Amino acid sequence: MDRNIFLNLSPLDHRYYASNQSLFTELADFFSENAYIRYELKVEAALARVLAKRGFCSQGVADEIIKACNQVEPEEVYLEEEIIKHSIRALVNCIQRRVSDEAKPFVHFTTTSVDIMDTATAMRFKEATEKVVLPRVMDLERILINITRREKDTLQVGRTHGQHAVPVTFGFAMAEYVSRFGSRIELIKQTAQNLRGKIAGAVGAYNASSLFFDDPFEFETEILWELGLKPSEYSNQIVAPEYLTDYIHAIISAFGVLANLADDIRNLQRTEISEVGEAFEANQVGSSTMPQKRNPWNFEHVKSMWKEFMPRMITIYADQISEHQRDLTNSASGRFVPEIVVGFVAEVDRLSRVLSKLVVDRERMARNFEYTKEMVIAEPLYILLASMGHPAAHEAVRLLTLESQKTGKTLRELLVERTELLAYWEKLTPSQREVLENPAKYVGKAAEKVDKICDNWEKRLF
Repeated sequence: MDRNIFLNLSPLDHRYYASNQSLFTELADFFSENAYIRYELKVEAALARVLAKRGFCSQGVADEIIKACNQVEPEEVYLEEEIIKHSIRALVNCIQRRVSDEAKPFVHFTTTSVDIMDTATAMRFKEATEKVVLPRVMDLERILINITRREKDTLQVGRTHGQHAVPVTFGFAMAEYVSRFGSRIELIKQTAQNLRGKIAGAVGAYNASSLFFDDPFEFETEILWELGLKPSEYSNQIVAPEYLTDYIHAIISAFGVLANLADDIRNLQRTEISEVGEAFEANQVGSSTMPQKRNPWNFEHVKSMWKEFMPRMITIYADQISEHQRDLTNSASGRFVPEIVVGFVAEVDRLSRVLSKLVVDRERMARNFEYTKEMVIAEPLYILLASMGHPAAHEAVRLLTLESQKTGKTLRELLVERTELLAYWEKLTPSQREVLENPAKYVGKAAEKVDKICDNWEKRLF
């Protein structure tokens, strides 16, 4: 009987299943406890296949074991574990009950528990990445590229330290995230492909398998090949932890990029800025007491989830430490690792939904630029004066900005009033004067950079 999701403890289950059940059902194929046991059974089945290929047992024996692995139910394993207090031995017992006495000795032959567990972990993270994580992050990257190209010429005031700076375009601002997230996608793919397994025995020295095989290294490689994995270069009882550490770092690093993006978009929705907006549904409520509110709650949610999962990287690093050939200090903490990937993918999916309907108010962006556009030319003015030999160009323009703020006159008006500066003004080329007379032109190569960034990541990822 299915468990009522509202009896679950983790918000990932009882709250976010409710809003995105299809995604979490898909992820359950890899990260549920049911999935973990089924992946462990796949490892046991691969062991039997290789034993038969090597002629160490008959094909009939291997077929019995493989069939049994397909029949064992996770609940059965848990009930057995309650009795004997060992998860993998419980798994083995459940397989052996289904096979003949001839086949029983070849179940779990020469392996230790962590051979099965760590290999199953590598498999499910790798396959979840290939089948769920990468398709979704690629979809989000496409959405970011589409917004970036569409808005490549949309004038927006630049902002540094929370203050108006020289202008950019909104597409240029979004290109930052196309680039940063693109690099994280490549890292996720690379580190997922490098997840490793092991079939090396209790301390990793192939003690048991070397009793029967002259080439236990190749025996390990053959079993892992069946599962789409490579062996850890070195393992003791556990796979070297850096493979999984690198993978989770890639996930959390990508999560950080999305949190930064969400924070930027959230701030652009402030009442006094109002340059973009989250599309609201007809029946959506923004506040329990202020009916007019349209809160940027989805973008806030991304940052909130990042705050929850980012610190878990510390635990991942702590789990690099295992005494001698192995201790159990990572056995409980390691079971929470899938939640990091689940939380990340949930927020990727959320951002894809809301960004695909992002409302960009180009007129408001233009009005916000107008607010300080006359001060924008301070930078090109000072640089142009310096290029023509003015000995104190920065100070001269700084004093002009103070006078402009005091008198209300523009920098251009003050420039031509200054006898000592007028000579420099007259030396300017038409294109240089155009920037000073129309600050909206002072966007450098923003649009060109957008095309370069989008072209690059389309070529590398798609």
